[in-house]
Amino acid sequence: MKNHKDIRLAIVGLGYVGLPLALAFAKNRQVIGFDINKTRIDQLNNGKDKNLEFNNKKIKSAKLLKFTSNSNDLNSSNCYIVTVPTPINSKKKPDLNALKNATKLVSSMLRKQDIVIYESTVYPGCVEEQCVPLLEKFSNLKYNKDFYCGYSPERINPGDKSHTISNIKKITSGSTPGIADIVDDLYNEIISVGTHKAPSIKVAEAAKVIENTQRDLNIALINELSILFNKMSIDTQDVLDAAETKWNFLPFKPGLVGGHCIGVDPYYLTHKAKSIGYNPKVILAGRKTNDRMGAYVSSTFINKMKKKKIPIKRSKILIMGLTFKENCTDIRNSGIQSVIEEFKKFDCHLDLYDPWAEKDEIYKNYKIYPKYEITNNTYDGIIIAVAHKIFKDMGIQTIKNFGKKKCVIYDLKYLFSQDEVDIRL
Repeated sequence: MKNHKDIRLAIVGLGYVGLPLALAFAKNRQVIGFDINKTRIDQLNNGKDKNLEFNNKKIKSAKLLKFTSNSNDLNSSNCYIVTVPTPINSKKKPDLNALKNATKLVSSMLRKQDIVIYESTVYPGCVEEQCVPLLEKFSNLKYNKDFYCGYSPERINPGDKSHTISNIKKITSGSTPGIADIVDDLYNEIISVGTHKAPSIKVAEAAKVIENTQRDLNIALINELSILFNKMSIDTQDVLDAAETKWNFLPFKPGLVGGHCIGVDPYYLTHKAKSIGYNPKVILAGRKTNDRMGAYVSSTFINKMKKKKIPIKRSKILIMGLTFKENCTDIRNSGIQSVIEEFKKFDCHLDLYDPWAEKDEIYKNYKIYPKYEITNNTYDGIIIAVAHKIFKDMGIQTIKNFGKKKCVIYDLKYLFSQDEVDIRL
């Protein structure tokens, strides 16, 4: 392949990362958008994005983009961008199954001079240690002789309409200097603010995984400070407002850490660290703090109910917000899940409410039918768990009306002022 103009592009995986990537590239070139989920493909062909990131008009207008779940449609491609999920398993170890399966699929199509670019978050060395051997094995081709690889970590922020793919600077890399140039030129077709060409695939992998590890540690520090300040009867937001008057204070907030990145990526880095004989202490300490926040939230809430002399057993608790972040539809890896599990130990009756989330997904995940409407004077306790705009627009008085005369309101997201709620994180 002489340059990026020779590329015939396929995007493998059409979730939060793959779909915006495919739509961006399809403005100026033919793109194959592939996903193994036939239902997802059928929805996209009908102009529907279940994640609500793109509307019907945006999807339908992508005339150069072909959505497919038929792997044979990939045969015409010579460059594959892999954007499949890389979660952790129940033991908090990297789950590379989707990545490996996508790699095997691509390897069956691979021909000489093809390029495979990965965007999925991994640990440093993963592409060349885990993916390349599979590409070689199932294609019978030789790495950096017959085919090449690149890595350009995703920086998609679901629900964010300001920081879209074109105006977020992109890290790029390639397995040879020439391929690095081709990969960089390719992404510069869609990135208006430019790219940063890393010197190697490993550097690009490491850069991605530390972005969210750094955020995780900063949130862990603020969470620990929040626990300390609450014990001292000091409002954490008041402290942060004061501290943020200094120009170099980092404005992190306390909260439940969920999602597909911040609560996951540190485990990828620590997995790699342990595999080479280094036991990371600071990273794991941050993870331990953030993983315990669900138990802290539930115990703080229960204690406040006891102080108000509200019986705990068979009390009615309303959880407002189930998605992993505000104004998005995805409930996977939501931080509120650990809180819900803790409440089940107290024999409380839980009602779940989230206008953004799919009702079937809520029941599938929690075995609780979600509420469609909330009636007044019903609840002994209310937890505002996600900063959806719709909750802010409701106003605190509407939310208070959902509760009984004696009711505890816990605002985890600082949507309302200290004097309007009973507890803030």
